[in-house]
Amino acid sequence: MFKKLFSGLLGGESKSATKAVTNASEPVEYKGYSIVSQPDQQSGQYRVSGWISKADSNGEPRELRFERSDMLPGRDACDAMMVTKAQRFIDEVGDEMFKPDPRHAGSEPTMTDNQQTPSA
Repeated sequence: MFKKLFSGLLGGESKSATKAVTNASEPVEYKGYSIVSQPDQQSGQYRVSGWISKADSNGEPRELRFERSDMLPGRDACDAMMVTKAQRFIDEVGDEMFKPDPRHAGSEPTMTDNQQTPSA
């Protein structure tokens, strides 16, 4: 009984109770890249996130997890915002997004709001 009370007070809710991953949208093609919105549902809103992918010169797929801090109340609006932000990111960074971050050697490239990006 006390465990449940204290976990609620101290933010110990299970992750699955507060955050749900939604199904991916249909891919949107842009300048040879594929943009797929897959927002996280949190507290009744949707966080802008998804995937940007492109095949390299050998035909091997390259992917980047794209996550932003934006929260929107509707899924359709979130999908549209994901595509808009991903297109801007592609225009600014291009294939450089697939280069590994030297700060995280050996890890999969991920774009989050915490990373430095060119201003829009």
